[in-house]
Parts: sequence; C-alpha cells; structure tokens
Amino acid sequence: MIAHSSALNSNVLVLNRLYMAIRVVNARRAFSLLCRDLAEVISVEDGKYLSYDFDSWTELSELHELFGDEYDFVRTVRMQIAVPKVIRLFGYDRLPKQSVKLNRRNIYARDHNTCQYCGERYPTNELSLDHVVPRSQGGGNTWENLVCACIKCNSKKGGRTPAQAHMKTIRKPAQPKRNPVISMRLGQDKYACWQAFLDNAYWSVELR
Repeated sequence: MIAHSSALNSNVLVLNRLYMAIRVVNARRAFSLLCRDLAEVISVEDGKYLSYDFDSWTELSELHELFGDEYDFVRTVRMQIAVPKVIRLFGYDRLPKQSVKLNRRNIYARDHNTCQYCGERYPTNELSLDHVVPRSQGGGNTWENLVCACIKCNSKKGGRTPAQAHMKTIRKPAQPKRNPVISMRLGQDKYACWQAFLDNAYWSVELR
C-alpha cells in the first residue's frame, strides 16, 4: 500500500458492537481491522448510519466526488481508498473506560496549548507543565494542580504559588469529563460526524 504518512496517521473513531465510542486509532490500524473482517465502516449520511465492509467501501471510494475534501485518501498501486472516520468492531461489546488519563498530552490538550499565566498559545516544544502549588509546598500531581505554562512564565513563577509570584491562572484547572484530545478534534469540521456518537456520553475515549 502506497500512501502519504499523514493519511495513514489520520484519526478514526472506533465503536464497540453496541455503537459506543471506545477509542481512537490511526488509519493504518483501522484498515488492518477492516481487511481482517473484524470491523465495518460506519458513515453518517443525512442523519442515518450506513455500514460498509472493506470491499464495498473500496468500491465506494472510487467515486471520489462523493467524499469531497473532508476525507483523506490512501493510494495503492491500483486504486484510492478513502480513510473512514468511524468504524465499528463486530466482536467487542465491553464498555468504555470512565476515567481520563492524567498525562502531559492530555493536560496540553485540556489547556489548548495555551500558557495558563500569560494566555499565549505555543507549540508543544515551547511549553512545560507547572504545579500551581509547588511540590515543595505540598502540591501534588493532580488535574487541579497541573497547568500548561510557557517556559518564561514557568521560570518567572519558580517554586512559588501564583499568589506569592503575583501571578494568576487564566482559568481554574479541573479534570475534564471527556478525553481533551477528542474535544479538540470535535472542533474540526473533518471530525464533526464523531459528535453523533459522543453527544450524550460521559465516557472518555482512550487514544492508542
């Protein structure tokens, strides 16, 4: 299979057999599941859910004009295949996890890569994590005590609390109810169809 790495790294929402969102995988993993008949493509069209197996999705992909610019395409020697946005597993009906993992990526996503002191947005490599209440003063590694901070603000604050450093956070940090990376994706038109499976959900979606 010949494809640009960006297409094979596109995000695909995975549903369990009961149409509940359980995780997000890249296109390479999604195609692997489809080719082995472990999953089907779910397409939301005019408010209805349509399902396609790998062969029928491949045939539909030949009609490129039906997909517009919202889909990425993987190009093989003989054809082009649209990267599905949603797939459903046939043999998996376990419920999704109810917790959001506390890690650097999720904190950056929750804070939208924005320094919580100066309010400026930065690329990931120019950001750091800051303990609002420093560990030296008893602050822990919790959602409520970790924020995204630029190098300059983190250095300025040092080992002090915001009050001690005459600084303040632009919003109160809290644990998100939904995986923040997914919330960021939902803000893009490309992944708007995911909303149909997440609107009334309290569960989080695990990234793998």
